[in-house]
Amino acid sequence: MKFSNLLAFISMLCSALVPVLSNAQDYPSRTIQFIVPSSAGTTGDQLARLLGPKLSQRWNVPVVVENKVGAGGMIGIEAGAKANPDGYTFLFSATAFSTLPALRPKLPYDPIKNFTPVVLLGSSPLVLVVTNSVLAKTVPEFVAYAKKQPPGKMNYASPGLGSVHHLTMEMFKQQTGLFLTHIPYKGTSGALNDVAAGHVEASVVVLQTALPLLQGGKMQMLAVMGPQRVAQFPDVPTLAQAGVANVVSEAWFGVTAPAGTPPAVINKMNAELNSILALPEVKEAMARAGVEVIGGKPDKLDAMVRSELGMWAQVVKKGNITAD
Repeated sequence: MKFSNLLAFISMLCSALVPVLSNAQDYPSRTIQFIVPSSAGTTGDQLARLLGPKLSQRWNVPVVVENKVGAGGMIGIEAGAKANPDGYTFLFSATAFSTLPALRPKLPYDPIKNFTPVVLLGSSPLVLVVTNSVLAKTVPEFVAYAKKQPPGKMNYASPGLGSVHHLTMEMFKQQTGLFLTHIPYKGTSGALNDVAAGHVEASVVVLQTALPLLQGGKMQMLAVMGPQRVAQFPDVPTLAQAGVANVVSEAWFGVTAPAGTPPAVINKMNAELNSILALPEVKEAMARAGVEVIGGKPDKLDAMVRSELGMWAQVVKKGNITAD
């Protein structure tokens, strides 16, 4: 390449970079949109509406929360994937972000290629619950009891096919050799109510949603599916402590951006959200919603999503689970 051509190329490259650098310095200058792929009142929605006003106050721009609901979260996630990567649209992703691809390999988006991680907001513990008529007080007793029943007699409920509740129970079944029939419901309340009423024997649920029924003695909690015990039930062991290894699962919540969003914007949003997550009132509000604050750099969310994509794909393949 001639020297004159090289100078021209460098000049063109610098000219292209000027708007990017300028935009990063001026950012944000207009309304920021938070896409929530679940309905109003869900935990992800609560988090978006908790953090949005804080961010708006700090950056002096409006922050709008938009619920894009349908297809188990796919509609909202797809909208996040196809949004303009200019730093003004973010997806409040949750566990379905990594469970959906296991059952639906032909999604209209790629969870890795089409997104850039921003921050892992927090997680909620999943727990194994059984109806009071089940003659078991511990996980080993439940496994022994279930294995004595004829195939097809015992069922378990989940809020829906492909949910983290469904796949976590399938992983538990695979590790213990249990035969439990999956009964999918259209939401958590129906599943929980039928476990409490004794129509279904067991379920994996988010602790916060089951808390009133557990505290009221309507069902039993046998184990925490996550890596540690929970403060509300210090005597209830983790599944690993109860003798079932290799089953660790939690519901999580994070923020992602469309792929191609400028790194300077990602870093600025990550730093600001981490600062907001550290506020005592935010921690308290998230605790009331049953979410433990995590935070950290974008690579923490990225590593977790990649790990879960592989884990759930293995569970689905081993269990021959289909979306039908």
